Amino acid sequence: MSLRTLLFAGMATSASAVKLLVGGYGPTGSSPNGYIDTLDLNRNTLTKISETTESGPQPAWIDLGLKGKAITVDESWNTPNNSGLYTFTLNKDGSLTKSAFVDIPRGGPVSTQLYNNNKNLAIAHYGGHGLTTFTVKNGAFELLQNIGYEGQPVGPKPQQADGSHVHHSVLDPTGKYVIFPDLGLDLTHVFCVDATTGKLVAHAGLKAPAGYGPRHAAFWKSGSKTYLFVIHELVSKVISYEVTYVRSGGLTFKQVDEKSTYGPSADPAVTQYGAAAEISVSPDNKFLLASNRNVTLSKVPNVDPNNSTQIDSNSIATFKPSSDGKLAWVQLAPSGGLFPRHFELNKDGSQIAIANQNSGNLRVYQRDVKSGKIGAQVAAITVPGSPNNVRWL
Repeated sequence: MSLRTLLFAGMATSASAVKLLVGGYGPTGSSPNGYIDTLDLNRNTLTKISETTESGPQPAWIDLGLKGKAITVDESWNTPNNSGLYTFTLNKDGSLTKSAFVDIPRGGPVSTQLYNNNKNLAIAHYGGHGLTTFTVKNGAFELLQNIGYEGQPVGPKPQQADGSHVHHSVLDPTGKYVIFPDLGLDLTHVFCVDATTGKLVAHAGLKAPAGYGPRHAAFWKSGSKTYLFVIHELVSKVISYEVTYVRSGGLTFKQVDEKSTYGPSADPAVTQYGAAAEISVSPDNKFLLASNRNVTLSKVPNVDPNNSTQIDSNSIATFKPSSDGKLAWVQLAPSGGLFPRHFELNKDGSQIAIANQNSGNLRVYQRDVKSGKIGAQVAAITVPGSPNNVRWL
């Protein structure tokens, strides 16, 4: 075999080795309802290579923090007091084999976070008005804590009227704290990790402006300083805070910036209908990305190359944080569909995968790692029902 043939064979193998997981709620009326698909990205084509429907009726999150495993939670809209935590073995071809399941005595889980050197797991419960923690033993889970916020003072907006909506669980850079943005209470709960027991110990939280609805958050290190970026669903804004670690325990927060996720020229008459969702720091630690839902500012080509009808698109915002935590505007790019609940950058940040929940598609776009700007589409695929989470393998 010639050297040229070997090189081309190696390129083909490398191209076909890129895989992703996408999960979501299944099509209305399907049984079982939810799914997690394994997709193969080969140059400009996405292909489904496997699917599992053993992730419960409404899988809402995929966590790849345990080596060789995929953890998922079933949001279980129809069973508000009970939901499920699933463990899958991640096979060499990217397919998933269910290996464990445990009931969660609180409904509406939407996010998981491993902590304490992967010996524990924290879960945020949007519909269940609280959070739970688990002990991790040989890939299985045992309930440790069940913390509820029923009856707590809520924010002033209709979306907050029915109580606490804990939406995200986030580990800080030291591994000693886990925080939980709570859309319903306009509060980010702060907990310290007890490394011996694995339990979370409550400290004073971070209060958001009334009616902002904190949804997700991301920590960011700049030299010796730590910042926290919180995205607020009900006003489509990111607030940047400088974080101070208190010697006696706990965190304090100093606001240093607040920016619209639609950019400096945003029209409030239009963007007031937005619902900001995901937030993430780029792998090189130089950019901050956020997704916008509900407001259509552009159209994009159809996923089907044989269909010339363009479709509506929501957007992905990009900021560049400075060393003092302030956010400079970079770009507003199409998400490729409606309701981009989740996105993820690949390992080197050169591509972004976006799950457009209300358009039933997954798009992959190029991204310039130097400028931070999202560029041309790489590939797109229609997926079942309502995709809400995507992960690069």
